[in-house]
Amino acid sequence: MAQVPQTFFDALAVRTWCGLALETLGRAREEIDAINVYPVADGDTGTNLYLTLESAVAAVEAVFVGHAAGSPGAEGPGPKEPTLADAARAMAHGALIGARGNSGTILAQLLRGMAQVLADGASVQADGASVHADGQGLRLALRHAADSARQAVAHPVEGTVLTVASAAADAADAAGGAESDCGNVARAAYEGAREALAATPDQLPVLERAGVVDAGGRGLVAVLGALVETFTGERPRGPVTSAGRVPGARGSGPGAGPGAGAGEPAGAHARVEPAESLAEPVPACTGADSAAGPGRGGAGPVPACVDPGDGAGSAAAPGQGGAESLPACADPGDGVDSVTAPGRDGPAFEVIYLLEAEDDTVARLRERLDGLGDSLVVVGGDGLWNVHVHVDDAGAAVEAGIEAGRPYRIRITHFGAGDVHTTGAERPPRERAQRAVVAVVPGEGLAGLYTEAGATTVLARPGEPPASGELVQAVRRAHAHEVVLLPNDADLRHTAAAAAEQVRTEGVRVALIPTRSAVQGIAALAVHEPERRFDEDVVSMTSAAGATRYAEVTVAERQSWTMAGICQAGDVLGLIDGDVAVIGSDVTAIAETVLDRMLAAGGEMVTLVLGDEAPDSIAEHLEGRVREGYLAVDTVVYRGGRQGSLLLIGVE
Repeated sequence: MAQVPQTFFDALAVRTWCGLALETLGRAREEIDAINVYPVADGDTGTNLYLTLESAVAAVEAVFVGHAAGSPGAEGPGPKEPTLADAARAMAHGALIGARGNSGTILAQLLRGMAQVLADGASVQADGASVHADGQGLRLALRHAADSARQAVAHPVEGTVLTVASAAADAADAAGGAESDCGNVARAAYEGAREALAATPDQLPVLERAGVVDAGGRGLVAVLGALVETFTGERPRGPVTSAGRVPGARGSGPGAGPGAGAGEPAGAHARVEPAESLAEPVPACTGADSAAGPGRGGAGPVPACVDPGDGAGSAAAPGQGGAESLPACADPGDGVDSVTAPGRDGPAFEVIYLLEAEDDTVARLRERLDGLGDSLVVVGGDGLWNVHVHVDDAGAAVEAGIEAGRPYRIRITHFGAGDVHTTGAERPPRERAQRAVVAVVPGEGLAGLYTEAGATTVLARPGEPPASGELVQAVRRAHAHEVVLLPNDADLRHTAAAAAEQVRTEGVRVALIPTRSAVQGIAALAVHEPERRFDEDVVSMTSAAGATRYAEVTVAERQSWTMAGICQAGDVLGLIDGDVAVIGSDVTAIAETVLDRMLAAGGEMVTLVLGDEAPDSIAEHLEGRVREGYLAVDTVVYRGGRQGSLLLIGVE
């Protein structure tokens, strides 16, 4: 069904655009991941763009919900809808705090650049509240976005998303006459970006050798396609399939022509063919068989895009999605333009963190990080920044942030080892397993425990719960026909439900067991039997989880009203089944009280999961308490690592 077009760029248009862009990136994610060869061939550009935009969407939705409810945080005297400034700033802030990877960080700065113009330069009411922006405002927003993104990158490279963004702004400028509305400007920007994307292999040799367009630029074209749909109600045609083809010309392959959507992964439409004028053969991967097929031009063989884990003989067919078909066609000796394969040439780590710092300290931070590594992008402003860099010394990159201000949400990824948010095998088996368990776990220790039991895990850090896109990725990585999903957190139930709904559309049978704690997940996993019928296994696991009461001992971060009274920052809290049951100052005493209250209702097994900051003697003390006071009750102790809580307790 066609989208009802927006006339001006107002708050509703921001909301519509973000939602459509997220849907579009969701459709194109696997394709974009598969063509990700620059700056690091780690096959995650589409996923990073999706997760970044998902954070922006959540922030915009929160603003609309807050205004509808007349929340105290909403601007103005209880308006029912946010202003353009509210929505645009929420979009920018959400993208900034949720930015993932090099591509996501640049996208966050593009959205921030647009938001600055939309919020400050829109038409205003008598009370000064911004109402909407017209075509001229959109043109200025696109220009400022492209310029600010380029300034955020330490060493801009042509043939990347920066080139595509600049081309979009140039095309918008050319179409931005006094009579141009938002639809005309958006369409011009999209066509300019689409044409620039097709030319990226001519600007960046690594793309030409791999036979692909730039992945980040492909993602931006998808986002701009959603902008066109927002203002015209029509989904534009998809990106061109070849660097040598005139943009807009109809092709014979899948997805060619006006009927293809901007974000639809249609066959090989993101791959490019080597230019026919090449005088020299394109280097093939060492030892790979020639993969030149019908219709392939050029004087030499087409580069064989092989799966690095498959040996030299197999070539990936054009259009195969996912990181498994990632082209690995660079000659390691080609210099700076060659593909940086994970774990090989180039820096070993990707470091990303949010940084609270004064603006004048960021220039020094840029200089320091620029000397440590490459792919440096620092975006943000007004005291909050998102820092991204590839380095060999991850500790030095974090220390530089500490010198500049307060870094937090620190994410360090070792190239070749996968995202540190995930654990377990990164490469799925060739044949789908019949059944798998995917679980969210709060600490590295529990992640190891779950992995040993055969589960695919997603690591949830304190204050940084995984997004639905990460759960979808984990289900795909599990590579099974049937999946049991354990969120292990009451606050993640809706996120897990959204992820389950998405993968069901891909033909995977998913059962969501609403576990509220990792100890309930342990109980469910203990009775998991893949040989049973799926329904029987799910019922058994659900029953085991439901029969497990859960508790935790943690430290209050701020003053608050609770079921047990008022707590102060620093108080030790004992929570039973999610509610605060006891407040005190001694961790061991609180834990003993909580355990006694739980066992008063009976129990056969006590599970204790210790956090890194739990007292060394607490496990021995509680085990002794159970032995002395509760006959025939067994106790098992696990080390959870950095799990947020001092102690998790389960009683079955």
